[in-house]
Amino acid sequence: MSTAADRFIPGAGPGSPASVEITLDASYAGFMSAQDLSRWDRRYAAETYAFGTEPNDFLVEVAPLIPGGPVLCLAEGEGRNAVWLAGRGNEVTAVDASAVGIAKAEALARTRGVKIATVVTDLADFAIEPDLWSGIVAIFAHMPPELRRAVHRAAAAGIAPGGVFVLEAFTPEQMGRGTGGPSQPELLYRLADLREDLAGLEIIVGRELEREVVEGQYHTGRAAVVQILARKAP
Repeated sequence: MSTAADRFIPGAGPGSPASVEITLDASYAGFMSAQDLSRWDRRYAAETYAFGTEPNDFLVEVAPLIPGGPVLCLAEGEGRNAVWLAGRGNEVTAVDASAVGIAKAEALARTRGVKIATVVTDLADFAIEPDLWSGIVAIFAHMPPELRRAVHRAAAAGIAPGGVFVLEAFTPEQMGRGTGGPSQPELLYRLADLREDLAGLEIIVGRELEREVVEGQYHTGRAAVVQILARKAP
C-alpha cells in the first residue's frame, strides 16, 4: 500500500507555495477520528464497491459543463466518479482519507483502462492549488461545518477561470429516512450555507430536492439532497 507522501502530486501538499491552505481554528480536532477512518476502511475492504462503480447521476448531468483539463475529486472513496471522469478525458486526482478506498479506486481505474492520480489524506490536511482545476467535485463529501466552509472556500479559490465546482450532498430532511447519509445532523448541508461558502462563484444550479439515489449498498432510495453547480468567471 502506498503512503500519503508518495501519492501526492506536485503542488498539492500542505505548505506548498502554489497551494491554498485550509485554515482551521487551532482547537479543530481534524476531520476523521481513528475510529471513523477504521469504519470506512472496513466498509471499503468488502469485495463489492460500497457505492457501486457507476458515477453519480448529478455529476453525469452536469459533466458537459466541466471544461477539459484537470479535475479534483474530494472524499472520492472507491473512485467511481474519478474513474468515470478520466474515461471522458479529464486528468483526474482523487483524494480520500482511506487508503483502502483509494486502492480500490486505483483497481477500478486499471479495470476501466484509465489513469487517475491519487492522494491519501484527511481533507483537513489537504491543500488545493489556486486557479488550477477545470473542475472540483464533491459528491456526498459530508464535513463538519468549520471544515466544510474551509474546504469549499479553498475549492472556490482553486478553480481555474471558467472552471466549475460540482456538489451533491444530503440535507437535514434526510435524517431518519434510512436510505443513506450521515446520522449526525451537523454533517448535513443547506443550500443557503453552500451559497455563502462559495461566494464569488456564479451559481448555475443551486437546489434542494428529493430524488431516487441508488448507488451501491449504502445509497438505497428516495433521498433529500442539495445540488450545486458553480462556475468561476472566465
